[in-house]
Amino acid sequence: MPFDIRDFPAGAEAAARNRRQVGGWLLTVAFMVSVMVVLGGATRLTGSGLSIMEWAPISGVLPPLTDAEWQRLFHLYERIPQYALLHEGFGLDGFKRIFWLEWTHRLWGRLIGLVFLGPFVWFWARGAIEPRLRPRLVLLFVLGGLQGAIGWFMVASGFFPDSTAVSPYRLVVHLTLALVLYVALLWTGLSVLRPDAESAPAAPVRLLRAVLLLLSLTIVAGGFTAGLHAGKIYNTFPLMDGRLVPAAYADLHPFLRNLTDNVAAVQFDHRLLATTTAILAAVTVILGLHRRQPPTLRNALAALAVVVCMQYSLGVATLLQAAPPGLATAHQAGAVLLLTAVIVSLHAARRATSPRSLQLVPEPT
Repeated sequence: MPFDIRDFPAGAEAAARNRRQVGGWLLTVAFMVSVMVVLGGATRLTGSGLSIMEWAPISGVLPPLTDAEWQRLFHLYERIPQYALLHEGFGLDGFKRIFWLEWTHRLWGRLIGLVFLGPFVWFWARGAIEPRLRPRLVLLFVLGGLQGAIGWFMVASGFFPDSTAVSPYRLVVHLTLALVLYVALLWTGLSVLRPDAESAPAAPVRLLRAVLLLLSLTIVAGGFTAGLHAGKIYNTFPLMDGRLVPAAYADLHPFLRNLTDNVAAVQFDHRLLATTTAILAAVTVILGLHRRQPPTLRNALAALAVVVCMQYSLGVATLLQAAPPGLATAHQAGAVLLLTAVIVSLHAARRATSPRSLQLVPEPT
């Protein structure tokens, strides 16, 4: 017969303490992943991602420490098309500027692995992690390691002849897996901290799921927009070259190629998905707040309304300014923030279940 922690006050206090610690740790890792996504966007926008041509998970922790090592890495970079086509003649000082951002991006990824693995082993050894969560957390660690390999797979696509950037397809895969990891960590952390749902009359769960689906498609379309540098053209809004639908939308054959390879179609799809997402999010907030909701859900929906307005405005501003690195990085950060607002709202909108017995996680000795 399962324990009910209400019958064991000391055990209940210990279990609550463990939940706070484990939940806080998972949310910390989730935050670090969100920073990693923004760093990755800045790296791509500044053309820094191809500055390190070696994948050295261990030795790469240290930056170049001698002039000879700096020269060796610079000579490696001189061999790839990006240098010859975009950066020829910018010298060692120019190379260092792009090198440091990519090195920071990779170092941050290593730190995420350490911040995840160290506490994970410690919490497991103390018995602070519920058994049902352990397989999920092991899977997340494995996927995190795989993300590093996919990152290098993406970078390697920039070494092809006549290539000055990474493959948009590989970029989208790398971005998508990063956001999947982020959402999984965020949801798990929230569930550890708040294992029971509140009573939410007419909670807009289905609408929020629809918003999440549309937002996910918008982010994928945004990945292709970034990978093709599609934000550099059609810098008017809401029309594109004086038309609602650009004349070049279906130029490629077969038609499906336009969805990922046609700059005009990719930008239009991103605009359309973003607008639809914003409208559906607004409807969800209005209907959700129409009835009295628990404070957690009400606050989450209010935050969602603010963030969706901010992100849509950032997107339009980024487009009108032809995607300068600063605005484009802020727009990517806004996408992560909007995804966070949707997940937090969806988590808060869970229907309350009947009281259930919780497994007792005892105070470690």
